Amino acid sequence: MFRALRKPDVLVTTLAAAGILMVTMGVRQSLGLFVNPLMLSTGLGIATISFALAVGQFAWGAVQPIAGGLADRFGPRAVLIGGLVTMALGSAITPFMTSGFGLVVSLGLLSAMGSGAASFSVLIGAAARRLPAVAHGSAAGVINAGGSFGQFVFAPILQKLIQTIGWMGTMWTMALVTLAALPFVGQLTKQAEAPVKHVGPDSGVLKAVGDSLRNSSYLLLHAGFFTCGFHIAFLVTHLPGEVNLCGLPPSVASWSLAIIGLANIFGSLYAGSCVARYRSKYVLAVMYGSRALLIAGYLLMPRTPLTYYLFAAGLGFTWLATVPPTAAIVGKLFGVRYLATLFGMTLLSHQLGGFFGAYLGGLAITRFGDYGWMWYADMTLAALAALVNLPIREAPIVRSLASA
Repeated sequence: MFRALRKPDVLVTTLAAAGILMVTMGVRQSLGLFVNPLMLSTGLGIATISFALAVGQFAWGAVQPIAGGLADRFGPRAVLIGGLVTMALGSAITPFMTSGFGLVVSLGLLSAMGSGAASFSVLIGAAARRLPAVAHGSAAGVINAGGSFGQFVFAPILQKLIQTIGWMGTMWTMALVTLAALPFVGQLTKQAEAPVKHVGPDSGVLKAVGDSLRNSSYLLLHAGFFTCGFHIAFLVTHLPGEVNLCGLPPSVASWSLAIIGLANIFGSLYAGSCVARYRSKYVLAVMYGSRALLIAGYLLMPRTPLTYYLFAAGLGFTWLATVPPTAAIVGKLFGVRYLATLFGMTLLSHQLGGFFGAYLGGLAITRFGDYGWMWYADMTLAALAALVNLPIREAPIVRSLASA
């Protein structure tokens, strides 16, 4: 199913993008492991720390269309390098921050914006402009799987580092690892003739953005992706707290996050193949609907390590696997010329949901002492997301292209 990726230049481009995402998402999706250490070290409350991470969720999304626009206009190389350096700086200065404002600056702005500039919109856009159309779906799945592999690798390693060298040393280690991803940028952006030729008049990015915002299918896609962000941000920020409430050791949370990442490797690859065989809107509807069912099942099960591992495996299969079909719909609606910008805007909606998922989780535990109402809200939003994707007007799959 990944026949289109067998050419060496195509494979190198795809793996380079996947390598960058492995680092940026692996680090980012593991930040929930630092909540309790930060509380103990700084004396700050969980609501304050949750707010800083919630700002990070929004900032990660807000920078996506900006970074995408710069990459579309000037090329992705400088954007990716700047993003990785900024992300490393955010991790490096976090141990010196002892106030809520300081954490907003380091984790909420610098780390998040750097990660966002070296994330999905720029990476998928850069790859799409260098790859033949037949490879787009499979490449997006592999790139996405790179982010999931990063979560699988980073979560247990970072948890072990926190226990051995402390959270501060772990933050500095994360900064060095982020800088180690810089060589991948050269592989992804080295000079080569792009296989994608843009024909017809180019009316500019602002016109493309204006046209997209008048497209009802694009707006429905945003609504569903908002829910995806709410769901993911709530879990990566507060799953360690949920595990702690149940009296289970921190290793259960770190291994649950790792299992989510492992399962999503397979989910992302499968989603990439589904893009070539089914309409992406149906793929998204099934993914969101399955999340509602899994949360309902979790609420009915006893809180044991096995429950969390099974729950993580089920959720992980669709965790970030929503990215390939979402990017595919954007590409079908508007083409790839401004894909980084327009897909970046959908990621902004995703992270607006992420802000509420992270912050409201902190408010819920402070007000009610548990996350009960958040689980109900998450389940309801997942069901609604499944429904809003169905009216999207998406062109039928072209079978000859998919099998080329």
